[in-house]
Amino acid sequence: MTRVRLDVWLVRTIETRPDSAALALEELDGRERERAERFVSPGDRLRYLAAHIALRRVLALHTGTAPGDLRFTRATCPRCGGPHGRPELAVGTPPVHFSLSHSHGRVLIAVAAAPVGADIQRSPGGGTVEACLPALHPAERAEVERRPVSARPAEFGRLWTRKEAYLKGIGTGLAHGMSTEYLGADARGRPPGWTVLDLDLAEDRAYAAAVAVRAEGVRPPEVRERGASFLRAAVPAV
Repeated sequence: MTRVRLDVWLVRTIETRPDSAALALEELDGRERERAERFVSPGDRLRYLAAHIALRRVLALHTGTAPGDLRFTRATCPRCGGPHGRPELAVGTPPVHFSLSHSHGRVLIAVAAAPVGADIQRSPGGGTVEACLPALHPAERAEVERRPVSARPAEFGRLWTRKEAYLKGIGTGLAHGMSTEYLGADARGRPPGWTVLDLDLAEDRAYAAAVAVRAEGVRPPEVRERGASFLRAAVPAV
């Protein structure tokens, strides 16, 4: 059986200058620039720009195409058949699948030869956990509630990132519903045909992260880490 290779990148952007002057903005296309301008908060705008420059630079390393020359499209939505499914590269032989997530100064990017989803979240507070528990699969909710109150945020964070990674991978996002499939701690009960992995972010214990790949037997990846210099105007070394 041929194993699907999974590559995961973590880019720390929190130290990026708030005026975005150092970012490689010329690598973004008109649609990305237009969307960035819609953000009212300068911080939200900066986070969006940093995440999309990081995505382009990672995909450039995987495809051999310059970051600014990459073109994106959307897969067909598996729910309604509309052209607003998972983001895809417009061309690619063999196909390169990817997923992007960002949270509070961290950008997570997964790249694979099969459909993939990635998610990163900063650990939630206890109030958030209690408010979101009713939305979970009953077995997931029971797992979290069995934990001591002090341990529930970390348990919930791992669970939530698994669910979001899987929902991104199938191309529906949250519209699929959070209670439909089980993505709890018991891997035997998770959706068949998928590998769902928690990521070890050794220096970022305040975050939880996960990836989901439509393939079986995918090995846990080494997380490739980069700092804010990865996003600056000079093209980074491979």
